[in-house]
Amino acid sequence: MSFDLFRIFESGGTSLVEVPYTVKKPKQYFYTPVGGGTKRCIDLVLIALFIPLFLPLLAGLCLLVKLSDKGPIFYGHKRIGFNGREFRCWKFRTMVVDGDAVLERHLKANPQARAMWLRERKLDDDPRVTALGVVLRKLSLDELPQLYNVLSGEMSIVGPRPVVHAELANYSGSVKHYLRTRPGVTGLWQVSGRSDMSYRDRVKLDRFYASRWSNILDLWVLARTVPAVLMSRGAR
Repeated sequence: MSFDLFRIFESGGTSLVEVPYTVKKPKQYFYTPVGGGTKRCIDLVLIALFIPLFLPLLAGLCLLVKLSDKGPIFYGHKRIGFNGREFRCWKFRTMVVDGDAVLERHLKANPQARAMWLRERKLDDDPRVTALGVVLRKLSLDELPQLYNVLSGEMSIVGPRPVVHAELANYSGSVKHYLRTRPGVTGLWQVSGRSDMSYRDRVKLDRFYASRWSNILDLWVLARTVPAVLMSRGAR
């Protein structure tokens, strides 16, 4: 069994072309994600504690996003989770509604931005991001709706950053480590520099997390999440 992925590359220096290629799914199917029932129980306890505290903030952010510009409040992007299952990862919308068209025009007009996008799937100055979106991303407030993903069992409070199909190609032999986990709202990547890190280093962190998971490691990540967010290290 395999995933059909698409690699975007520059053809003739003028356009972006999508070419299918394959990343094989590991032969082994994992019956329980890293941490098993213990990690899941802790997630549910934390959700029960967090939701009452965050409800006023969530309500206020919903209002701000709705009033900032026309468009939906939430944005659900398809990501890959435990055992290769696809799910919608929810965020507050931080981009303009016609973001795909805006990105395409920007990449065609800026070769350096195109190279960065192909390499890291991120941009230093993303033209799609709204003024409010810049603030939400800087403080990681756009990620709060993922508490719903945790409640539904698609994500965990702590884990690897959720990726899209195409990004699995960057994991090479580490794919199986990523697929053993539930992606996290926060994780080693988020507290270790975020976008300031290379993609290769991010993969190493995900592999380390899957191989060396413990409740102590999760607590360490949670303890570092708040200062990392307040200092906005590597936020884009």
